[in-house]
Amino acid sequence: MKSTEILKQTLHRPFNYPKRSWKFYQEWNEAIFLHWEVNPELIRPYLPKGIELDIINGKTWVSLVAFNMNNIGLKNLPKIPHISDFYEINIRVYVVCNNKPSVYFLSMEGSKRSSCKVLKVLSKFPYRYSKMKRNEANYCSNNTEFNDLFRIKYNLDNLPVKKDKTDLWLTERYAVFQDYKKHIIEYDVHHIEWPMQNISIENLEINYPRFNHLINNHPDKIHFSKGVQVLTWDKIKRKL
Repeated sequence: MKSTEILKQTLHRPFNYPKRSWKFYQEWNEAIFLHWEVNPELIRPYLPKGIELDIINGKTWVSLVAFNMNNIGLKNLPKIPHISDFYEINIRVYVVCNNKPSVYFLSMEGSKRSSCKVLKVLSKFPYRYSKMKRNEANYCSNNTEFNDLFRIKYNLDNLPVKKDKTDLWLTERYAVFQDYKKHIIEYDVHHIEWPMQNISIENLEINYPRFNHLINNHPDKIHFSKGVQVLTWDKIKRKL
């Protein structure tokens, strides 16, 4: 889909995208979403000043998202060689900043050392390298430095998916806020509404020692998407 067509689809967004021109293109493909409902008091200690927790029905959520990052590049230029395609896992929480419902990353892992190094410098996101493998029905990640482990075996079907209010709240997020030194970094993104299909889990093993009080082997909600094309605006720095 051309960027002009992507930009025309806005009814699913909770707020407008920036009027200035977008800068980066990327794709988030074959995305597995695992979500856990948690007590807000367990999340607040992780958030920096200026970023507030987003709450739905008196609760908030933590999500692990495992996907293929593809075709990262600057607008109107080819994708960036050697770093544009890799597997990524992030653990995120749901926040509000600058009146925007958004996400904040507790953890970000990539399957290529070069990608993690470059993107950590450029984006200021907390990327780190983990060994990852993936095939049609399995996704595996291991990080011996942090003793982090993620393994999932799953099945898909093509039955229609009916999204409820919480499904949309969890997936349709169009901004990221992240602390970096004495600033908060803001990114705006845009894509079409996530196309979803049903996923069932055959086997799941999660062990992130720093976050085991938040995530476990029994998610409260799961989603799968073939993916979206993503337009991203350049970062804005805000003082803490």
